[in-house]
Amino acid sequence: MIPICAPMDANPREPRFTVPSGAVDCHAHVFGPASRYSYHEARTYTPPEASVAQYLHLHETLGIERGVLVQPSVYGLDNSATRDALRTLRDEGRDYRGIAVVDSEVTDAELDALTADGFRGVRLNLLFKGGIAWRDVEVLAGRLADRNWHLQFLVDVSVFEDLEARVRRLPVPVVVDHMGHMPCAKGVDHPGFRGLCRLMEVGDTWVKLSGAYRITGQDQTPYEDVVPLARRLIEANSERCVWGSDWPHPYIPVPMPNDGPLLDALVDWAPEATLRNGILVDNPQRLYFRD
Repeated sequence: MIPICAPMDANPREPRFTVPSGAVDCHAHVFGPASRYSYHEARTYTPPEASVAQYLHLHETLGIERGVLVQPSVYGLDNSATRDALRTLRDEGRDYRGIAVVDSEVTDAELDALTADGFRGVRLNLLFKGGIAWRDVEVLAGRLADRNWHLQFLVDVSVFEDLEARVRRLPVPVVVDHMGHMPCAKGVDHPGFRGLCRLMEVGDTWVKLSGAYRITGQDQTPYEDVVPLARRLIEANSERCVWGSDWPHPYIPVPMPNDGPLLDALVDWAPEATLRNGILVDNPQRLYFRD
């Protein structure tokens, strides 16, 4: 039976620190209504409905001015829900971008149309049903490079074999979701995590400081066991780190958190304001808003 996810906390709290002007939420999703956008039959979970209006309420409360909507696995290759949300946001003059899911058969015309709608990358899902396979990535990579797109990976770096070597062979920037999705209990010296840090140090590999509740061993914020991993990623290359809310937090293994404390965690991970400003503003500007 496909599990049904809990809804988000509809009353996000304001963060404890001053969020800089131009801040970007680099990872969120919109879902529904299900009557209009059908879910992929072979999905891992059924999400709560999460509208554009609720998404904007979150950003207004947190002090976020820009965002990146990521195509979730539950829609498979049908980007309609994400695309329509992005069109709505951009038609209102808001500076938002998107990450699509496509396969190796996608036409150049469709890639061009997605580019015009604000999409700037393709997500490769190696964790949940509904994603695409690595063989599609190798076929797509050159075509994405021609458009200044990047590849985004949802992957547990502690169990995926040869990820470092595979990423080094790709001709496009790579973005890794949720701090590599590696359980904190495995520690910063795990070979897979060390490989991710090496990719950040020497290559065009970026990491999203997001989804702390997906790797923690704790039930409540501030998820203190995440701090060493987040700080090590920032130490590896602070200019390759971006932040994402992962709103509305679908399919998580802990009680639903409030978004204010989730953003506040960035203060523990990056105590210096200059570091936080880079993670929230300057780095996403270079990754998503180059045009």
